[in-house]
Amino acid sequence: MAASPGSGRIWWTPCAGWPDPRVEAPPPLRSFGRIRSRTLKPRQASLLDTLLPSLRPPAEGPVDPAGLWPAAAETWLEVGFGGGEHMAAQAARHPDVLILGAEPFVNGVASALRHVDDLGLSNVRIHDGDVRDLMSRLPDASLRRMFVLFPDPWPKLRHHKRRLLSPAFVAEAARLLGPAGRLRLATDWAAYADVMLAVVLADGRFDWPVQCAADWREPPADHSPTRYEAKRLGDCAPVWLDFIRRPA
Repeated sequence: MAASPGSGRIWWTPCAGWPDPRVEAPPPLRSFGRIRSRTLKPRQASLLDTLLPSLRPPAEGPVDPAGLWPAAAETWLEVGFGGGEHMAAQAARHPDVLILGAEPFVNGVASALRHVDDLGLSNVRIHDGDVRDLMSRLPDASLRRMFVLFPDPWPKLRHHKRRLLSPAFVAEAARLLGPAGRLRLATDWAAYADVMLAVVLADGRFDWPVQCAADWREPPADHSPTRYEAKRLGDCAPVWLDFIRRPA
């Protein structure tokens, strides 16, 4: 057992009674809310029409990262990239890495396109929809890193079933990450931090190499802050959970 990084509870109990992700189940509930808010600025609307089509992975069938950008040394995936600040910063910092980003929120996609355009990034590809569709079409061990930063917490009890972090999602992440691949989660909701830790460790294919509380309380050295993160909309300071995929 280990101390919970969120509320101090023990991490092993929240998974009790959760369904086995290997058993066939109905399609997952939508894990995100609205997909559009304010009217887009003219430039952003234009980028949706002109730049986005060239950055989209195939809409159907298998998605081969090597086919999306053959020059890539490795491939990373950011799940729910929000306004795209973190994704663009990582792509600029690692020009030899293909960064796949998934985001269903139209305004967020438009914001990310502006960052990609401003920085002249050629190593970003954007799936403007549910990330689970993209993940299901990627090959085994095709990713080196995954980021799931501040996903919708769905704090009301009746909405918990919509949370993205579930045994099925973690099982799919484990399939996609090769040995020593890294999974980074972050949230500013204490109860969700407990669930995140519980679900990932219950999968059995990830290690959580922490030495002290600072390992989950302080942002990782290679993190790039986002506008959402600065708003502090949750009920606790951000919690950072970095996991390493065990060898098969």
